[in-house]
Amino acid sequence: MKFSLVWDRKAEETYNALKLKAEASLEARQKSRRKKATRDEGLFKQVRKCIHFLQGNPRHPGLRTHEFESILNPYHGREKVFEAYAQQSTPGAYRIFWCYGPEKGQITIIAITPHP
Repeated sequence: MKFSLVWDRKAEETYNALKLKAEASLEARQKSRRKKATRDEGLFKQVRKCIHFLQGNPRHPGLRTHEFESILNPYHGREKVFEAYAQQSTPGAYRIFWCYGPEKGQITIIAITPHP
């Protein structure tokens, strides 16, 4: 089952900022004819891939999804919020916080943030 995405305003802003940085970095890299992708490009690629996996299968083993108790569910205070890994084994690795809802077949992206 493929889930449809609902974005929290702050999460969407973060995603768009990561995307803009990656696009600017790619453009600068192409102008200077460098071949190796930058950190910004790699980070956005990993975040985009994580969201793609979440949409297709929130239990995908590569996401290492688990319950996260420090954030409240924006729809139902008693429902669970989950953390998925966009990066691993990296200082300040990015995580995506999400929950099911508000409707059946939907996932809400609550936050995209580096791990403290």
